[in-house]
Amino acid sequence: MLRRGSEGKKPLKEKVLLLYDAIFKAEDISLENPNFWDEFFLLKANTDYLEKKLEAMTIKDLLNFKEDLNRFFAKCAEYIMCDYLIRKINALQTMSCLFRIILSHDLGDHGFEVIDLLVGFGSADVQMQLLLRSLTSILTNSGDGSLEDEEEDLERNYPPILKTLALQLLLIISTGRDNVSQNTFLEYVMLEEEGIEAALVEMLADPVERSRHGVDIILLLTLLVNYRKYESVNPYIMKLSILDNELALNGLSSVISMSLATFNNQFTNKQEESKSSGLFSTITNMVGSMFIGDSDEQKHMIKSNEAILLALYEAVHLNRNFISVLTHSHPDAFMEAPPTTPKGGEMRHSKPNTPTMDSVVPIGKTSNVLCTFIQYTSIIMQDTKVKQNISSSKLCFIILSCITEDQLANSFLHDANMIFHIPIHRMPMRHRKARPADCERSRPLACWLFDLASEFLVTHMMKDFPFMQHMRCIGIIHRLMCYEKKCQIRLQYHWKELWNALLTFLKFVLSNENSFIAQWKNGVFVLLTQIVNLFNMFVTFGDTFLPSPTSYDELYYEIVRMSQIFDTMYTLVLRYINHPEYKEFASKLNSALVNIRAIILHFRPKIDKWSKDNNQATLTEEEVLEVVRNNYDSLTLRLQDNLDHFERYSERPKEVSFFSDLVRSVVQGYRRNVTFEQVDLQKYSSI
Repeated sequence: MLRRGSEGKKPLKEKVLLLYDAIFKAEDISLENPNFWDEFFLLKANTDYLEKKLEAMTIKDLLNFKEDLNRFFAKCAEYIMCDYLIRKINALQTMSCLFRIILSHDLGDHGFEVIDLLVGFGSADVQMQLLLRSLTSILTNSGDGSLEDEEEDLERNYPPILKTLALQLLLIISTGRDNVSQNTFLEYVMLEEEGIEAALVEMLADPVERSRHGVDIILLLTLLVNYRKYESVNPYIMKLSILDNELALNGLSSVISMSLATFNNQFTNKQEESKSSGLFSTITNMVGSMFIGDSDEQKHMIKSNEAILLALYEAVHLNRNFISVLTHSHPDAFMEAPPTTPKGGEMRHSKPNTPTMDSVVPIGKTSNVLCTFIQYTSIIMQDTKVKQNISSSKLCFIILSCITEDQLANSFLHDANMIFHIPIHRMPMRHRKARPADCERSRPLACWLFDLASEFLVTHMMKDFPFMQHMRCIGIIHRLMCYEKKCQIRLQYHWKELWNALLTFLKFVLSNENSFIAQWKNGVFVLLTQIVNLFNMFVTFGDTFLPSPTSYDELYYEIVRMSQIFDTMYTLVLRYINHPEYKEFASKLNSALVNIRAIILHFRPKIDKWSKDNNQATLTEEEVLEVVRNNYDSLTLRLQDNLDHFERYSERPKEVSFFSDLVRSVVQGYRRNVTFEQVDLQKYSSI
């Protein structure tokens, strides 16, 4: 507002802005006014103004302001520990602002200069320890460990906003540098690992805290796990790997499941909208626009789910106990509504609200993290033209590789008593009829994984060939089959669809052999050998895991029916068997083809003879199957070694670069989107 009759004068500033200006005059104001900081932290923080003041300062200005900045930091840390809630809130927001802007300045690769500038080397160890312990006490509703605090802990229940701000400050500290391993402030977080990790686990185990803060908790844990993970002993990796708190593990899977389910539901709703608006016939356009069109919200959700997928990967990769909760149900219909914050003096004497049937929010069906994740993968893998989708799709397949090579996971993937329905989203294609995602009956999870792999193979036959992703896809199929062979599990699955997908994919690769070999070199031979060895597993061990003798007959029928594909492959082998660069890999492929060619060379003449004897130029499928059944006895096959062996997944060294880039992307995404919440301090004036 302007003073009356003074249109030309500048508007009055808020008092807090005047105090900011006074602080930045590089003098200790508290010498003149001993109550200055008490008054300052009672005023609502104006983070926008403070950020602009700090951003306007050059490196030289900041260095000249160092002593006052250290004092400012110390006062923020001091008032975060105070008992008065409003001062706590303002101190937390001010501290977050200081970290955010100072860390954004490039003061050297090692970060020591930033620590000295913001905290001061002389007091950094003590100040950071006190700050981190204060944040931990906020997250756990506890005090500093004194007898009085122990008595008050039973009654203390900090409001959600305080925990939100504490987590935000920890995340701002953790995302201060693009390369999380170069963020020296995290050394202090490593030293305080015991308290911080325990607080985060405790919050994950609490359904109310989890519903409010779950995403921030798992983002923070994921970033801390990735701090110098290849260079030194990271205590957060050790703690996560042995975590056996079932409530916390279930909480972790619940947060991941809900985040991915939100995306899945949005995708499904968009499809339904397109159908109802008469665009069903051109649904392909809709799928494209989901990712590369005008849906910025979808792009943002895919980007934000990077951190969720990374958390799922770290849990699956590091913690065997987490594998056991992958199929634990999370009844979405009974997800608790966050309880309201008690007002005023109610807070000290009120107990945390417990979710009741009256407070639930009906938002879906009972599900589990693995089902939700498989559905998410079926959506995210559809469009690999966008870099963001390629990265997420790769991570999804790496997670599935880790799951399918775990014996415990395989036991419930193949459990006939644990059946689920998963709406696998299938890309609309001109040469096949659209199949609704929910038309399938409930089946074991392994069946859905075979469907997912088959879908990827037939929908990603493109010139811009995602070679490594196809290798992972084949690897997932192979891992499942190895378990089935080992445990002699006769999975009731329509194997013919998988065989047809593999054969169609082989045909595509062979028709583009020149360009693929030029691009992927010997990798093409490795891929072809892997696929042929899948058929060898069916031929050699199929009697132990195929559901019936009829399935075995159908396998031979498909091999003979598509014999031209294997003839073309054998021709390819002959062309490269003496090539100096490819002869080793061509020889391995040649060895893999021995039994397949033996089947073709054995049955083809038998079929031709039957056709001639019965004067039928064209045979029905049943007639060919009859010839196959009657001529097994004279077929000779060679026993092949190591068909059921695979190279176990290892992050190092192959995927180190991928995960470093992914963590960098997560850090940048958080820093770009973080905002300071506008807090209504009036609500807390009497607390």
